[in-house]
Amino acid sequence: MRASKTTIDLKPQSSFRQADGKLVMIAGPCSAESEEQMLKTAQLLKKVNGISVFKAGIWKSRTRPNSFEGVGTAGLQWLNRVKQETGLQTACDVVNAQQAVEALKYGVDILCISGRATVNPFTMEELAAVLKGTSTPVLVYNPVYPDLRLWMGALERLHQAGITDLGAIHRGFATDEQHPYRNQPKWDHMLELKQQLPDLPVLCDASHIAGKRSLLYPVSQRAVELGVDGFLFESHVNPAEALSSQQQQLMPQELGLLVHAVVTKVQLTETTDLVDKMEELSKEIDHLDDELLELLLRRSAVSKKLGTQKGLSNTPAVQADRWQKQLEGWLQQEHISGLDENLVKTVVRALQQHSSEAHNDPLNTSAVA
Repeated sequence: MRASKTTIDLKPQSSFRQADGKLVMIAGPCSAESEEQMLKTAQLLKKVNGISVFKAGIWKSRTRPNSFEGVGTAGLQWLNRVKQETGLQTACDVVNAQQAVEALKYGVDILCISGRATVNPFTMEELAAVLKGTSTPVLVYNPVYPDLRLWMGALERLHQAGITDLGAIHRGFATDEQHPYRNQPKWDHMLELKQQLPDLPVLCDASHIAGKRSLLYPVSQRAVELGVDGFLFESHVNPAEALSSQQQQLMPQELGLLVHAVVTKVQLTETTDLVDKMEELSKEIDHLDDELLELLLRRSAVSKKLGTQKGLSNTPAVQADRWQKQLEGWLQQEHISGLDENLVKTVVRALQQHSSEAHNDPLNTSAVA
């Protein structure tokens, strides 16, 4: 959704846009797991040309309980040691005001506002309040679902609190059609943000968009073409043993090769074609969804007109029999043999329920098998 034009005055010397035009590179493990893991990873990443910030997940947002939710404060202590021993700046995600306060207490250099916080204006107000008066650079992830107003609103709230060293992170969105990505990039949202706020540095979290190592380069290649200011990559000394996001993490040595390819803008035709094809198919799905919605609206209008007609055979028994015959007929057609039968039945039940409500019939939708 298009957001209204706004103005945010940013710090002239941004932490997230280099004067020489080089890409800002942030890397580290998805999760802080042990002090040894953190130090080994950081020491190897320091050797990767261009990596200037070490980032690790301290608190892990989980949809359901009883899974690894991060090590908490202990990880902040390890981050501080990484900074002391390697000279790399440090960063971590925060999802609420308490986590932001803890991170600042342990000297974290850059705070990354989680997409789970960006979607909640109340949470953003609380974060802005605790960050007011600080000079800490802040990166704001896009909200978990595609709403440009929420993304811009989060940035505006921080700016109104006096935070001028701001940047945005594009990490993709949770949608119904994410395959083959972990999070659909929906690059148009990132481009719209750049158009609305041309002075705002925008980084790409290629790891969370890709979700798998094989897509990291094509995603990064497209991001460079679209003018991002930098990247976030996930790296682990032993991805196979990682406690989270194993498939999208690279060993530091592998990341070095990827960064070199990204920086030198190596053009791999096959990866470009892959990304183009995926985006073409995603746009086709969006178009089909729009057509489907239009058809449903038209069908609803006709159904309501039908419900106002008197003397028609709209009794529940007649209607249920008609729906059952229609369903059986659909399932016997060869051209829909590739569809999930349960999906067809679910759609039919939903249409049947809607029609019965439009006709004020106490129809039992279980009549459709």
